[in-house]
Formats: sequence, structure tokens, C-alpha cells
Amino acid sequence: MTMPRCYTVEFENVSITTANGDHELFELDAAAEEPIELIGLEVYTLSELAEAQEEWLRLRIIRGHTTVGTGGATPTPQPVDDQQGAASFTAASCRTAIASAGTPINLASFGMNVRAGFERFWPEGCGFKTRGTSLLVVRLVAAVADDATMSGTAYVLEH
Repeated sequence: MTMPRCYTVEFENVSITTANGDHELFELDAAAEEPIELIGLEVYTLSELAEAQEEWLRLRIIRGHTTVGTGGATPTPQPVDDQQGAASFTAASCRTAIASAGTPINLASFGMNVRAGFERFWPEGCGFKTRGTSLLVVRLVAAVADDATMSGTAYVLEH
């Protein structure tokens, strides 16, 4: 049995606008024979710190879509250990047209204060897993009240 390999997927200083509704902050697509597990997530708003009005954003982790979204970027997953090879899974960030089709299942929902950000690492065995054609997405549910500049990192194990 091989040890899981850890990768990061990030986006930095991306404008999330009120004009769009839901955003796929991260879209993770496992290779056919290489299951993946989301073990950590950090998302920060960098532009709303001086806002007088506090805003809460809704985040959701979903598994089961089979059609990828569009827009955004396709960052290359980066190995945490410089001695490990390239990831087999693919990733996208900040999609403005969200993933669709399939049988989506909401796995978890969270609130994120725009000033405090969101940082969570799940204990061993409690991460969110997928394999094959079932996408794993981290979605910003609903439009932001004010345009926001965001950065984030997903920590992903490939088994």
C-alpha cells in the first residue's frame, strides 16, 4: 500500500462579484483509479476588512456532480513534499458557472465571516472523499453583498 500524497490547490486575489451568484471556489476531479480526500480548507477575504457592515458568507462542500463548471482558473496542484510527483487529479478555482449534472450530495455547510475568514482541517479519516467521475466542490453559495477579493487554499490527499 502506498502512502497518500498531499497537494495544495490555491487561488489568490480573485475578485468575486455581486453580479454572479454561486461560485465554485474549488472544483476537484479525481483520476479514475486515484481517490482524493479534501483534508483542509482556508478561504480569506482581503478587501472587506474596513467594511462597516459585517457579512457572513455560506460555504458548502458537495460531491456528485459529473459536469465541470466553466470560467475561473485551472491551477496545477502542488505537492507539499518536493520529492513527490505530479498529482493525478485536476483542479479548478473560482468558477463562475458551477458544476452540474450527476447526483449532487451536500456533505457539509459552513458560515464564513468576511473579516475572520475560514480555516478548517479535518481529523484523519474525517476528510471528504471522491473517486472516478464524481466531482468534489467547495461552493460559495449565493452572491456576495459587496464585491470581494478572496484568496484560498485547499489541502488534498491523493490515495
